[in-house]
Amino acid sequence: MRSERILANVSQLRKYFPVKKGIIFDRMIGNVRAVDDVSFEIFRGETLGLVGESGSGKTTVGRSLLRIIEPTSGAIEFDGQDILKMTRKEFRRIQHRMQMIFQDPYASLNPRIRVSDIVAEPLEIQGELSKQEIKDRVAELLELVGLEKAYIKRYVHEFSGGQRQRIGIARALVLKPDLIVCDEPISSLDVSIQAQIVNLLEELQDRFGLTYLFIAHDLSMVRQVSDRIAVMYLGKIMELASKQTIYAKPLHPYTKALISAVPVPDPEIEAKRERIVIKGDVPHPSNPPKGCVFNTRCPIAESQCYEELPKYKQVNPGHWVACYKV
Repeated sequence: MRSERILANVSQLRKYFPVKKGIIFDRMIGNVRAVDDVSFEIFRGETLGLVGESGSGKTTVGRSLLRIIEPTSGAIEFDGQDILKMTRKEFRRIQHRMQMIFQDPYASLNPRIRVSDIVAEPLEIQGELSKQEIKDRVAELLELVGLEKAYIKRYVHEFSGGQRQRIGIARALVLKPDLIVCDEPISSLDVSIQAQIVNLLEELQDRFGLTYLFIAHDLSMVRQVSDRIAVMYLGKIMELASKQTIYAKPLHPYTKALISAVPVPDPEIEAKRERIVIKGDVPHPSNPPKGCVFNTRCPIAESQCYEELPKYKQVNPGHWVACYKV
């Protein structure tokens, strides 16, 4: 059950990547605004889904939250502490409480060492447990995520994609974190395996009281796992609300278009549904449009949308949206 206590509070987060030009002397000619003024809260014990098209800035938000990449500006409070004001040494003291499950189970695991060493490495770095305690902890975790003890001495190339992702989950759990950023953890897996991994994540959340930031582009899957959903577009959050509200009463035209693209298994209902097609391409984040970033593709844009950026506001309790038409 979700607790109303805030575990992570992200405020006005920005991450700009410099664009440079020159061979001998680099000079900065602009910025790629991967994340631009993003604010949200994650409550303890909940799953916050973060969705949007490729290039919307979802992964950058997740990596910034864990300081895998350093944000340009903003504030990130984790359990009441602003981690961006901490030195690297200070941050390492709480870093074990924030872990990540990566998108690619093939590239995120070291192929040169055994599975037991992959999972045990964070514990060895901490140096708080004996070798036997580490061995027991690794065996317990691998069994918990559905892998037999006989697999413990194998190498990564001996596993399937679903099994590799289970190893990645075990590695994320080994330090007993509070928050796990799931960066599209099922997008590279077969459909049948996706369901198994999602069920495993939910079981682990119930067992250990975990909090997830679940990044994905599959809205049907996000609906299953999330308590609340934030919709991103071109580095900004367009709408944030409970999953029931997002699917029943979406307010932003971009959210409506995304939901209309999710197929319904009933052929009769599917035939009667209105499909909202977004025309055009996503602008490049180094040159976002003036005003609302969605105005180049929005079917209801007006003159004001091309001049001023709409305020991200709360229109109903817990329902935030950035649109002049709301």
